[in-house]
Parts: sequence; structure tokens; C-alpha cells
Amino acid sequence: MRPFTLVALVFSTMINHSANAEFELTSSDIQQGKMMSSEYEFQGFGCSGGNLSPQLSWSGAPEGTKSFAVLAYDPDAPTGSGWWHWQLVNIPTSVSALPQGAGGEDGKKLPEGARQIKNDYGQAAFGGACPPQGHGTHRYQFSLHALKTEQLELPADPSSALVGYMVNANSIGKVTIEALYKRD
Repeated sequence: MRPFTLVALVFSTMINHSANAEFELTSSDIQQGKMMSSEYEFQGFGCSGGNLSPQLSWSGAPEGTKSFAVLAYDPDAPTGSGWWHWQLVNIPTSVSALPQGAGGEDGKKLPEGARQIKNDYGQAAFGGACPPQGHGTHRYQFSLHALKTEQLELPADPSSALVGYMVNANSIGKVTIEALYKRD
């Protein structure tokens, strides 16, 4: 890596950090660096949890925010590309919280206009933690993105990679809670 590239990367990170200094994501259900309860474990694939999405609240969105997206991802899944547990896009700026269980397949607890994308379980819903037994502790990153567009233009059945690309390309702020889970 050339020295000026590293300096640019560090400077960019400092700018993004200060721009997000007041942008905050909290939850009454999960905590940074703490184990999640089995309420947030998937039901299927050998797992028997409650399969509930956690409650999430946010404040301090960056100026220019026109919508939000929530992405839940396990970078430790033994797939070579992680595991997408939830992709919720087109959340209006009038919304600042999602109740526990908002990610249900019926969509009844979702804000009007929000759209769930198929997760890696193949469901357009939240899919809880389900690391392989004995695989150790996995990290579950619940990230809220403030987007510069009111709606992401996505095809009818987009891939998780395309959704991730479009969210990141339109993100003007990001906050994350990284919770943990393991199955012995």
C-alpha cells in the first residue's frame, strides 16, 4: 500500500467518524459485545429459538438523510462471504425505532413503505442467529444506515450483495451494534 493511500484512508475514517458523532443506535434487546438471548435465534436449520428481530431505536441522523436501512450480518459464518440475516430498506425518516419482532414475514410491524429483502435463509424477513454447533462465538452486526435517497431502486428479487452495494453507495452515516451468539 502506498503511504498516501493509507493517509487518505485514515483521513476518510476520521471524517466519517466525526460526521456520525451524534448518530446513535440503541436497543432494549441487544447490547454491544454482549450475548443475545435465544429469542433472537433462528427457528430451523437445527436451531429452535424465537426468531425475533431485536428492538432498535436511533437518533441524530446526519443532515441530508432521506431514508434508513437496517442490515444484520454475521461475518463469522463459515461460508466464505458471511451470512445476511436481515436487509430492511426504504425506512422513512419519520421512523426512529423498530419494535421487537418487526422483521416478521407478515410485515405487520414494519413502517409503511419499508421493504424486506430475502435473507440468506431465503425469506424476506429477519432470520435469527444460528451458528453451527461448536463453531464458537459469532458476531451479529446490526447496522443502521442513513441514506441520501428516499428509496433504493432495486429489482424485484435482488441479491444480498446488490442490496449491500446500493446501501453502501447511498450511505451518509452508519451506526452498528455488534451482539454475540454461540451454540455449544
